[in-house]
Amino acid sequence: MHVLEAGEPGRPGVLLLHGFPELAYSWRKVMPALAAAGFHVVAPDQRGYGRTTGWDAAYDGDVDSFRLLNLVRDAQGLVSALGWRAVAAVIGHDFGAAVAANCALVQPDVFRSVVLMSAPFGGAPTRDIDAALAALPRPRKHYQWYYSTRAANADMWHCAQGVHAFLRAYFHYKSADWKGNNPFRLASWSAEELAKMPTYYIMDLDQTMAETIVPEMPSSAANWLPENELAVYSAEYERTGFQGGLQWYRCRTEGRNKDLDAFGRTIDVPSAFIAGASDWGVYQVPGALEAMQQSACPRMRGCHLLEGAGHWVQQEKPDQVVRLLLEFLA
Repeated sequence: MHVLEAGEPGRPGVLLLHGFPELAYSWRKVMPALAAAGFHVVAPDQRGYGRTTGWDAAYDGDVDSFRLLNLVRDAQGLVSALGWRAVAAVIGHDFGAAVAANCALVQPDVFRSVVLMSAPFGGAPTRDIDAALAALPRPRKHYQWYYSTRAANADMWHCAQGVHAFLRAYFHYKSADWKGNNPFRLASWSAEELAKMPTYYIMDLDQTMAETIVPEMPSSAANWLPENELAVYSAEYERTGFQGGLQWYRCRTEGRNKDLDAFGRTIDVPSAFIAGASDWGVYQVPGALEAMQQSACPRMRGCHLLEGAGHWVQQEKPDQVVRLLLEFLA
């Protein structure tokens, strides 16, 4: 496992888990501040990403190795390899929030608190909605089921605009910089309701993700993600492709995470939630935000939606995120 590290060994450990399409580098703006506050902070490239090796990059390869419970084992193995018996907190963003949540669910003695970012823990439905979406007057498809197709990796890896330009647009489209991101609660997990979300979540049926983001291509780099920082992401994805991260979606849409059904339904360690106020990820699973606050996380210490941030909250508003994390860790 390739890791980024900040802070002195022997101090309380904090484990940071990134999402898609990201890397350990996604935490670059919060790690120094957490280390300065007295923590030993580690962020890995998770299985399927970046410079971590040993995973199968083939679509027809070992998909089951990307199951959520195995990703929890990866986190636990890293904790052990670092010589930690437990961590003060595991903090996850996007799909990394699902790993962090299940770390706290499965091993609360090791992962003693949890912070989720952008993706609430409330029992996400796995019912395939694509047939109903395709039958809409404007035919659509769900991005998670698209990401589970054989074509998705090549669509993005070998897209006409190139990986760097694709990622620049993808990060822009899901950020607060795209003024169309004004999310709201959806009434139900139905095609009609889900179709109210932007096309990066509910895509037009005949388009790839690379084609979907073309109309939203920004003219310049974001202030929070300048070209030299974006190049860290694009260099890695140009080298590895996207299939490692896409296998996580296949495990979700193909029902491969049923081994977690044997565990409890609530996270009983202290928890918190942080997301951007302009992040549709908060609402993409109707009812999840409410379930997280009301039942799934009974020791929740705060639910924070930050103005001026979209999906990439720890990159768009790092100072506010650090302040909230330090208050929680205290």
